[in-house]
Amino acid sequence: MNLPDPLKNQTGELVVEKPTKEQAEDAVRTLLRWAGDNPEREGLLDTPSRVVKAYGEWFRGYEEDPIDMLKRTFSEVEGYDEMVLLKDIRFESYCEHHMAPIIGVAHVAYIPTARVVGISKLARVVDAFAKRLQVQEKMTSQIANAIETALRPHGVAVVLEGEHHCMCTRGVNKNGVTMMTSAMRGAFKTDRNQRREFMAAIGKSA
Repeated sequence: MNLPDPLKNQTGELVVEKPTKEQAEDAVRTLLRWAGDNPEREGLLDTPSRVVKAYGEWFRGYEEDPIDMLKRTFSEVEGYDEMVLLKDIRFESYCEHHMAPIIGVAHVAYIPTARVVGISKLARVVDAFAKRLQVQEKMTSQIANAIETALRPHGVAVVLEGEHHCMCTRGVNKNGVTMMTSAMRGAFKTDRNQRREFMAAIGKSA
């Protein structure tokens, strides 16, 4: 099966030309055969198309622009300048090393300057980065950087808690282990009291 070669754009970044739907389905059939099953048997006939459709949902983040999601803001907040926190945002992502699920929650906070963003947009930004092949450390920084770039707030704080199925369903097989990562920007990084307030609000000690 011949797949398109990776390309580079003008800035040297890698741009991947997507295979056709038919090529993707053929790849699924190859994996089914490698696993030891017959992709031509009745129960698996529609599996390739189902998997390709599922991939479109699981990895839709590649088609989304998190910065664009944060463009619409609101200024009628009566001078509100305290922490805005959205916690326990459930996310489902996929480990880029084994393509196994990472299931967890995100806690996202920022201190506005003069404008705020709709809270659903914070959840959408989390999803936009989660719906990609990920490393949790990178995803944590990406969320914080996007909010900082788009809103220019006094501070941004992001904490992710994730269960990695690459280590709880294979390998060391350690169930119930949670990985926690954090990214602090601005006041949350420089002001210990501000950081402590955030951590206390999400039930963690600073």
